[in-house]
Amino acid sequence: MEKAKKVAVYLRVSTQDQSTDMQRDELLQFVENRRWTVFQVYCDKATGTNGNRADLKQLMQDARLRRFDVVCVWKLDRFFRSLKDLLVTISEFQALGIEFVALRDQIDLTTPVGRLTLQVLGCLGEFEASLIKARVVAGLAQAKKRGVRLGRPQVVDVSRVQKLKEEGNSLSQIAKILNVSKTAVHNTLKKSKLQIVEKTEAEVPLLPGQKASDL
Repeated sequence: MEKAKKVAVYLRVSTQDQSTDMQRDELLQFVENRRWTVFQVYCDKATGTNGNRADLKQLMQDARLRRFDVVCVWKLDRFFRSLKDLLVTISEFQALGIEFVALRDQIDLTTPVGRLTLQVLGCLGEFEASLIKARVVAGLAQAKKRGVRLGRPQVVDVSRVQKLKEEGNSLSQIAKILNVSKTAVHNTLKKSKLQIVEKTEAEVPLLPGQKASDL
């Protein structure tokens, strides 16, 4: 006779005032119907995006010690934060020889159909990743066409910009000489003028309503 599988049952709700009773009842009934035994019920009250869930961490530690054979959850979103998280975690379970069941989503990796479903999810994960990569590449290309310089903000020598401007060079000429963008030159000059105004206001007492530019 085959040895009964030990099951880790995981429950989660988002807030403290919500109940896990329905999840618990359905999962325990499922385990009983399969003639498995419950190793432990893990329960968290936290949002799905919260990666710092105490009982989930404990479940993963117990999984790595191979203390159970199957993980049962009510729905996928009770356990995983994203499709990527699902695929990574399921891969780890497979490496540990642990099976997985999401009851309401009808995903049962103890069956051939369930394992096929996982392969489909894996393909969707790769498709999602390729779409994101394509969008990023397209976005960068469009930014370059608009003249947007990518990367860290350019560092411009304020004194050199001021000197070149005093010599009568245009913003475009200064940008070409310093090998920076015209926007960077404009912002540098604007910032230097603001600093001069602030310094003047600090050093010279102004009359009510008077501005440093009026001096």
